[in-house]
Amino acid sequence: MNNGVSNSKYAAFSIPVADVMTQLPTQFFATLVQNVNREIAAGHDVINLGQGNPDTPTPEHIVKVLQQAAANPLYHKYSPFTGYRFLKEAVAQRYLEDYGVELDPDTEVAILFGGKTGLVELPQILLNPGDVCLVPDPGYPDYWSGVALAKAEMSFMPLLERNGYLPDYANIPDSDRDRAKLMFLNYPNNPTSATAPLSFYEETVEFAGRHQIVVASDFAYGAIGYDGERPVSFLQAAGAKEVGIEFYTLSKTYNMAGWRVGFALGNAEIISRINLLQDHMYVSLFGGIQEAAAAALTSSQDCVTELVGRYESRRNAFFQALADIGWKAQAPRGSFFSWLPVPEGFTSASCADLLLREAKVAVAPGIGFGSHGEGYVRVGLLSTEERLVEAAQRIGRLNLFR
Repeated sequence: MNNGVSNSKYAAFSIPVADVMTQLPTQFFATLVQNVNREIAAGHDVINLGQGNPDTPTPEHIVKVLQQAAANPLYHKYSPFTGYRFLKEAVAQRYLEDYGVELDPDTEVAILFGGKTGLVELPQILLNPGDVCLVPDPGYPDYWSGVALAKAEMSFMPLLERNGYLPDYANIPDSDRDRAKLMFLNYPNNPTSATAPLSFYEETVEFAGRHQIVVASDFAYGAIGYDGERPVSFLQAAGAKEVGIEFYTLSKTYNMAGWRVGFALGNAEIISRINLLQDHMYVSLFGGIQEAAAAALTSSQDCVTELVGRYESRRNAFFQALADIGWKAQAPRGSFFSWLPVPEGFTSASCADLLLREAKVAVAPGIGFGSHGEGYVRVGLLSTEERLVEAAQRIGRLNLFR
């Protein structure tokens, strides 16, 4: 009978742990969520602007397609390992219509379990221990995870306000540049909200080709641009498919974060390697989700236009409220984030702690995105205009901007 006492025969038994598991970066957002939940559990009304989780539901016409597709017996079997061709055709059609980029559904499109999966897989596919990956700083922390799993090294590219938050390739140390095999870029940018012009991507293609560095463009916020400007895709630059790929996701464009639908697009050799790795790990997405995702991409895009309009209206209301309390910041040109300089005398962490503790407003400290994120906090436009204005007013009562 098991009375809860360990059998002495196995008392010394221990579970082995691979070295790589002890080298993974701390999950920054997990700590942020814990802090917010602690305040909520204490009964406080927290306005949570610290995360990147869309706050409105998936458009109804997409949900209805899934509901109907779920009853299709074909989808109750294993999906094709690399996914259904109709979904690859759908994303190729969307890229042709939106960006004028032609993609071969059979060789230049891989279906992913969300964009994050591809971002973490790619370093493991391309890098060996000792290889270098060029990573934006500040940048999305999960870039670090894939590099750690590959046991490779990172060289951080500073994103500075004076450069429009674009990396300066001339300032990359020669030793890092010469060992680099992979580079991550992300525009519209998380966390800075900056966008990149086509000329920057043309410069990137030339730099990558000259130094034999694969480019991975994270285009998660590719649909979200303001003031009538559509964000530019890396694949629009001549020669882009020769040197890299782009990651695209339905999470932000169609409020489908929980559906986990993403794509890797571009260089055929890289796409084939992604598919090979995934053959050993997955059997693609549930077919009903693939059908609904295809419907999202090929049906009317009015829902996307409405979504971008909603974020732009929130941006305008929030930045007017910030101006009213004296918090001076540059309004975002893309994404659904705002990148705000902290008040004098604060670090990004101390500012975020104060706002949560005293104003019950949650923001993400910039240091969580890299050392060059120090001095800023990231704010998501992921609540109603009324709540965003209220957040600014609560902060204003702290008299931080006299």
